[in-house]
Amino acid sequence: MEMGLIGLGKMGGGIAQRLLLAGHRVVGYDRDASSGLGDMPSGWERATSLTDLVTRLRPPRAIWIMVPAGKPVEETLDHLLPQLEKRDAVLEGGNSHFKDSQRRGTRLAGMDLSWLDVGTSGGIWGLKEGFCLMIGGEKEAYHRLEPLFKSLAPENGYLYCGPAGSGHYIKMVHNGIEYGLLQAYAEGFEFLSAAPFPVDLPAVAGVWNRGSVIRSWLLELSEKAFRENPDLSGIKGYVEDSGEGRWIVQEAVDRAIPAPVITLSLFERFRSRQENSFAAKVIAALRAQFGGHPVKGDSSGGKRK
Repeated sequence: MEMGLIGLGKMGGGIAQRLLLAGHRVVGYDRDASSGLGDMPSGWERATSLTDLVTRLRPPRAIWIMVPAGKPVEETLDHLLPQLEKRDAVLEGGNSHFKDSQRRGTRLAGMDLSWLDVGTSGGIWGLKEGFCLMIGGEKEAYHRLEPLFKSLAPENGYLYCGPAGSGHYIKMVHNGIEYGLLQAYAEGFEFLSAAPFPVDLPAVAGVWNRGSVIRSWLLELSEKAFRENPDLSGIKGYVEDSGEGRWIVQEAVDRAIPAPVITLSLFERFRSRQENSFAAKVIAALRAQFGGHPVKGDSSGGKRK
């Protein structure tokens, strides 16, 4: 089969290469002409524009958008859709909000085009291990393109989830769980780093992964990270969030679903970015007022960072 791919970054590049290694033809395009993928397997073509990409593909086309969620997806669709023909399929594999995917599915259906929102997990390891795919949208298009999904995913690693938006909804929940897992592992290893005796962190991560009820791929990566950098020197404890954590917390509020672990893990990411927390200053000041507890000096002159 053949696939058009828009966005040749870390994930998009891995998707392209995995399809090529499986014998599919890939036509790729990226606005950044300097984004290169090095030596690519046979079957690879690079388009110079969206129009060039559409022209190179045979209808009914399959075009996968792998650009950041939000405005970049909207702009890509606005330029791409007028150039497509009936039964062409557009797939979107970024971390878009599921309501945006529902809206886009309705938009494309009105143009006799097919929409698939593909929640994609696997990160930079997807090329080697395969990508986990959570797919929502038109079922006929899913079945038509299933050979591509089989090539991208490990065995039993892709799923048709339901109508437009369902793939990205399930990916949102997936990422919320990821937030909670990361926070739990982080707190556990902080206990170990503060233990009253030396603890071999990579060894602990390794033994936990052999028969323990908390074994996981994240623990495998923990072992790898600690072996490469035992005290994590040079790494600042500043943690970004990519949006899905906020969305699932908002969904929890909207649907009155208790989600304390995921919610707190999101707030801990916010806390990680505060070098000089005003809230912590307030607590210190109040403890000094009511209990006479000592207050540590602030060399920043009181400025928030």
